[in-house]
Amino acid sequence: MENERVRIVDLAEELGVSTATVSNVIHGKTKKISDETVKRVQQLLEERQYIPSMAGILLAQNDSKIIGVVINDHEKYEGHTLEDQFISASVNALAKEIEQEGKFLMLKITDQWNEIPRFASMWNMEGMVLIGYCEQDYKKLREQMHIPFVVYDGYMESTGNLVNIEVDHFDGGVQAGRYLKSRGHRAVLCISDNNICMDMERFKGLKSEISDAELMIIPMEQDTRTLFYMEHLEEIKKYSAIFAVSDYYAMDFIRFLKSVGLSVPENISVIGFDNVRECEKFIPPLTTIKQDNRQRAALAVKMLNQLKNGYCTNKNVILPVTLIERDSVCNIKMHKEYA
Repeated sequence: MENERVRIVDLAEELGVSTATVSNVIHGKTKKISDETVKRVQQLLEERQYIPSMAGILLAQNDSKIIGVVINDHEKYEGHTLEDQFISASVNALAKEIEQEGKFLMLKITDQWNEIPRFASMWNMEGMVLIGYCEQDYKKLREQMHIPFVVYDGYMESTGNLVNIEVDHFDGGVQAGRYLKSRGHRAVLCISDNNICMDMERFKGLKSEISDAELMIIPMEQDTRTLFYMEHLEEIKKYSAIFAVSDYYAMDFIRFLKSVGLSVPENISVIGFDNVRECEKFIPPLTTIKQDNRQRAALAVKMLNQLKNGYCTNKNVILPVTLIERDSVCNIKMHKEYA
């Protein structure tokens, strides 16, 4: 009988109280219950080793304290979304900030935007953080969800009960271009898997500093991308520097260059974007544009609270980025001086 489930009705009958009283004690609603009764109920709950459903407790409360974090399971992650270093760093930062608020994080990955309202409703969430969806998805969600939510890099005009937090993508490109130009680079190629939204802003920033910079659209799938690089190798070798729109693509590109006998930065310089942890330990350590995941996570939680309380006025926030100089970019000017 040890495995037999303890029922609230049995506990209530043994104590001579209503099931509502036992349930209220379990869920912390004890304002209208005497201290003596609360003590008796709690004592019996402990004796019977009653383990309530945490989901039931949270859903029974008006304030569930659950923050949903939903990430687009995009094809570019090739089934390894949570292994992507930018995604994992973002989730890690959010987890810490949400815990500090005394709240709970629930994580979901899906490439179907219409699963998100059901997920939010099922768990009575008080707010959500959404990462990686496109503008049209956010517009549909805004129409279907009434809870507050924060968007990472939504690239949209924010209206309604949501906030869009992005980094200064254009300035990141500007800083990359300015840095490359200061080291004598003029033949610069930007690599990206698309030519829209934030990646295009990064390219535009680069081009504002280096007018001759070009954009190359690369395949998302890794094996196909490697073949693409091989097919375009002679064209790639015409450039002295590459600006990749993510550290993932930057480090993947460096691995390709090494596989065909080219050295970084001696033959080609490379800059990434994000400053994931691997950048510093990579060989060579990667010069990149840093975005602060902790700053964005803290702001996301803060603005969810503001949205919930109805006094959030800044619905579009752009955070600064910073160039981190490491060893993947050479100084062409210096090489020419000593040639």
